[in-house]
Amino acid sequence: MIGGGVIGLSIAWRSATRGLSVAVVDPRPGKGASWAAAGMLAPAGEAHFGETALTALNLEAARAWPRFARELEESSGRSVDYLAAGSLLVAVDASDRVATDDLLGFHVELGLAARRLSARECRKLEPLLSPGVRGGTEFADDHQVDNRRVVEALLAAGRSEGVSFLEDEVTGVEIDGGRVAGVVLRSAGRRPAGAVVVAAGCRSGQLDGVPAWVLPPVRPVKGMTLRLQGPTHGPGLRRTVRGLVHGRNCYLVPRRDGSVVVGATVEEKGYDLTVQVGAIGDLLDDARRLVPSLDEYALVDTTTGLRPGSPDNAPMVGATGVDGLIVATGHYRNGILLAPITAREVVWLLTDGSDPAALVPPSPFAPFAPGRFAIGHAGAGRGRQTGEVGRGRQTGAALSRTLR
Repeated sequence: MIGGGVIGLSIAWRSATRGLSVAVVDPRPGKGASWAAAGMLAPAGEAHFGETALTALNLEAARAWPRFARELEESSGRSVDYLAAGSLLVAVDASDRVATDDLLGFHVELGLAARRLSARECRKLEPLLSPGVRGGTEFADDHQVDNRRVVEALLAAGRSEGVSFLEDEVTGVEIDGGRVAGVVLRSAGRRPAGAVVVAAGCRSGQLDGVPAWVLPPVRPVKGMTLRLQGPTHGPGLRRTVRGLVHGRNCYLVPRRDGSVVVGATVEEKGYDLTVQVGAIGDLLDDARRLVPSLDEYALVDTTTGLRPGSPDNAPMVGATGVDGLIVATGHYRNGILLAPITAREVVWLLTDGSDPAALVPPSPFAPFAPGRFAIGHAGAGRGRQTGEVGRGRQTGAALSRTLR
């Protein structure tokens, strides 16, 4: 397993429970984009109108999370704080209100639980909201987990199932006669392998020895989250609050310990991980515009991460033209949400579909085969059907900029 983020760790754990011998190679397992996320499970919060396949994938993932969380907690002995409290999307001005109504209509079309709320109704649900909020929408089907607890639980569950963790870096993949033979580690040298899963996030395309047409075309998309600690007395937020502030997105995700995760920033700056004062200031200004009492909170953590974005900002999951080489990357802002079904899909590929609990054809990942961007080379999917590819998303669209 190349990569120790939430995707790689989920695949490793699930693979080990099927009796496979698994090694995860990552310089800092669990400390990349998965650590910087917020853990929102909002299946329709990222999709655009018309992205039928992507929305279906997200909905399938959301349905898989309750069982995944329960089994992960049982295996690891740790809580992941799965909460089914819903979310509240609020608007600051009239234009924001139109955008929230559009998203409400999209949720209703999908059959999801959603209802329009007046400003008074919003503040009744969340008394800490600013009096300036113009109204909003409640999304009962939006849930959340504590992403850092998820990562820690996956590490513990993997170890309990015999997964080995190598704090090293894979520099290349060895291929012999069109089949994977092993990997090359920066410090430890060659390590043989019968199969290799590339789940290295935005660095998944940086492997020597792999044909150029097989390497996934992923890019880094920088995001930053802030963690605030609330006072020991007084009320806190009861559910995730997502806000549109003059067209800009902001979210506040409360934790059981009284802290709040604040996001979201989206920057195309390559592999830059610096924390910039201006970005912090803008994010806090928008958050305080929604919840003025944040002035009393302490800023305890700022974290940046690099999400893996594909050319159409949809995942790339499946077998490749190299026997034994599987790709699971490009999850963009949906890595936490898609982890359970990505793991099931990859386990299906590794075991030739022998697990009766695994996904069966046609797979929801069929439109997202890793070879869909290669010219003259179709991504192999072991007979899975192909279909619609998710459309490229506009970075500036107000309804789709919520950072996971």
